[in-house]
Amino acid sequence: MLAGKNILLIIGGGIAAYKVLELIRHLGKSGAKVVPVMTRAAEEFVTPMSVSALAGAPVRTALFSLDDEAEMGHIQLTRDADLVVVAPATADLMAKMAGGLANDMASTLLIARNKPVLLAPAMNVAMWENAATKRNVETLRADGCKFIGPDEGGMACGEFGIGRLAEPAAILAAIEAHFADGPLKGKRLLVTSGPTHEPIDPVRYIANRSSGLQGAEIARALVALGAGVVFVTGPATAARPEGAEVIEVETALDMAAAVEAAGAVDAAVFAAAVADWRVENTSDRKLKKAAGKALPELDLIENPDILATVSQRTEGRPKLVIGFAAETNDVVKNATAKRLRKGCDWILANDVGGARAVMGGPDNQVVLISENGAETWPWMSKKQVAEALALKISEALA
Repeated sequence: MLAGKNILLIIGGGIAAYKVLELIRHLGKSGAKVVPVMTRAAEEFVTPMSVSALAGAPVRTALFSLDDEAEMGHIQLTRDADLVVVAPATADLMAKMAGGLANDMASTLLIARNKPVLLAPAMNVAMWENAATKRNVETLRADGCKFIGPDEGGMACGEFGIGRLAEPAAILAAIEAHFADGPLKGKRLLVTSGPTHEPIDPVRYIANRSSGLQGAEIARALVALGAGVVFVTGPATAARPEGAEVIEVETALDMAAAVEAAGAVDAAVFAAAVADWRVENTSDRKLKKAAGKALPELDLIENPDILATVSQRTEGRPKLVIGFAAETNDVVKNATAKRLRKGCDWILANDVGGARAVMGGPDNQVVLISENGAETWPWMSKKQVAEALALKISEALA
């Protein structure tokens, strides 16, 4: 798939730069040509000699190189590339991109580019969650940049959270997805998945049994058809889909904000089991029980209706909006009413109260509700459900 593709790889300055050596090796095995560029900070973490040896090409580091820049060589690098990949994309490098700065080789290439960009961020969790970084990410998404990661986990600094560089195999999958041919090539889709956790106190929360498997399979099926997928997931147990831009959230409010920040999409699939309510009087300390003490009173308020909000947009509404309805009785009747109430185009309804476990299980049986009526699908694996839905989506967007 990548044979003959030219990948302009910009390596930012972060401890995660060592992982990029493995990415270069993967790209080489896939037949891609890698043209490496390193920032001065990147040279503090990996050597240009290592990068050059694996890439089989000289590393560009200096903007003012007499030999390389006699004919504006940095401009030609972007013209020859099929895709620009930035890994690790540091907070500083993304800030330069968002602000249009060009004071070194890497930032100058990025502002002079005329090719798509894939960013693989990596930084401390506090840096990733900083308001300035969030603004820059939103700006870059609006500018058309694609993202892979960051992942959640332990970091070199000893802290834990979202900010780890996506694994090289996942970055490779995202690169392959960019070049994938299929009926959804050039389309951008949003998929929400998993449960949400609504805090009661620092150790307790309201949740549901969703594993996130169905949403993850839908995202994989869409990527396989060539779509660019933004995958917004709650704290699910299912593995995240490679090749998709994964955004991790916890609460319904987090998910609503992530959906809004995702920007314009051609279609949206809301497979997440979003909690209907959240606790208004969340405690910042663990609630204690004691003999003779009254039970705590939890005041519940409604969460935002993400499906209805997107379905009823007057501007920027996706061409196709798909919801899910987990029912325990009168499945078709209740799901049909939900579709009309929410304003979405399709609803996939299923019976989660039967003998076969749907929530958390590997199989599913759905009824597709549309303006044309109800179409019952047979029992099949969630992967097969996802593949069937992805094909229908591709037909609807054709």
